[in-house]
Amino acid sequence: MDPRIREHAEIIVEHSTGVQPGDNVVISAPSAAEDLAVALHELVGDRGASPVYLASDSRAQRAYLRAADADGLETPTHTQALYEASDVLIRVRAEHNATEESDVDPATQAAYSKSRKPVQEAALSKRWCLTQYPSSGNAQLAGMSTEAYENFVWDAVNKDWEAQRRHQARMVEILDPADEVRIKSGDTTDVRLSVDGMNTLNDNAEKNLPGGEVFTAPVADSVEGEVLFDMPLYHQGREITDAHLVFEDGEVVEHAAAENEDLLTEVLNTDPGASRLGELGIGMNRDIDRFTYNMLFDEKMGDTVHMAIGRAYDACVGEDREANESAVHVDMIVDMSEDSVIEVDGETVQRNGTFRFEDGFEA
Repeated sequence: MDPRIREHAEIIVEHSTGVQPGDNVVISAPSAAEDLAVALHELVGDRGASPVYLASDSRAQRAYLRAADADGLETPTHTQALYEASDVLIRVRAEHNATEESDVDPATQAAYSKSRKPVQEAALSKRWCLTQYPSSGNAQLAGMSTEAYENFVWDAVNKDWEAQRRHQARMVEILDPADEVRIKSGDTTDVRLSVDGMNTLNDNAEKNLPGGEVFTAPVADSVEGEVLFDMPLYHQGREITDAHLVFEDGEVVEHAAAENEDLLTEVLNTDPGASRLGELGIGMNRDIDRFTYNMLFDEKMGDTVHMAIGRAYDACVGEDREANESAVHVDMIVDMSEDSVIEVDGETVQRNGTFRFEDGFEA
C-alpha cells in the first residue's frame, strides 16, 4: 500500500474526526477507494472504536434514481437512524466514472436532495469528514494522468494543517468582525453582502479534507448585485458553465448559464432557500494550483472565491441571525486571479488573488 494512503487515513482519524475509544464510526467509500477504506478500518480498530462500512457506488445510485418516482421519494429513516446513533461519519469520494449520473433527470435529483435533508442534518450534527481518494475516474475528469492526480491530491491533503490554520487565521481576523464584503471581478461580477453578526470559520481540514478556506454565511436578505461564476460547476454528473446570478434583497431574480441552464434552474427551484446564498468562502490552499472539476479541491484555490446557494452552515450563523434553510448547498466559483478585488468594509484585502498579508500585494 502506498504510504501516503496510510498518512491520509491518519489525518482523517486523528486530525479531522478525532476518533476515540468506544466511538461508533460510519465509513462510506466506493470500491475505487478500497485501500483507503482498509487503512481507515485498521486505524479505527487501533483506537478501540467500532466501524460500520457503507459501500457507496455511483452506478447503483444512478440505477436507483432512474427507477425511482420523484414524487414518491421519502426520507430514508433507516439511514437517518444510523447516523443519529453514530459518533463519527467518514465519507470518501472516488469515481470509476465521474459522469455516471449525467442522465438522471435533474428534477429527480432535486427531489432526492429534499428527501435527504433530515439525513444531512443528522450527519452535520456529528464529527464528520468528507475527503477524496485519487481514483482514475477523477483523474480523467481533471485531465491528468493517474499518477499526476495522486500527487496532486496527496500534496493538498497530507500537509501541515497547523501551519495552514495560522495562515488562514489572518483572513479570519479581517472577516469575522466585518460588516460588508464586496466582490468585484472584471465587468461581470460586482456583488455586495453583509456578514454582520455572522461567524467566520477557519477550515483547516477538520471537516472537509483537504481544507484550505475561510468561510462565513451572508445575512440572507443582504445580497445585492450580480455574479458570473466563470469556473465550471460539475453537479450531478453534468457541467454547468458561466452560471450568472442576479440578486435583489438577497434573492436570485435572474439567472442564466451557457450550458445546462435547466439543471441550474432545478437547483434554484428546489425550495425557497435554494435561491439565496448560504455561504461565502475564500480559497487559501496554495497546494491546490489547478482546476480539476472537483469542488472539494477547486473551492480551496488561493485565487478564488466561492458562493453557495442554499443551506447555511449553523456554525457560521450568529446567535441573533437567521440561518438560510435549504435541502441543497451548491458551491460555485469566481476566478479572482486577474482584474479582481475583495473589499471588506471598503478596504481592499485581496487584489488579483494576492492577500494583503502576502508578498506581492498591491494596495
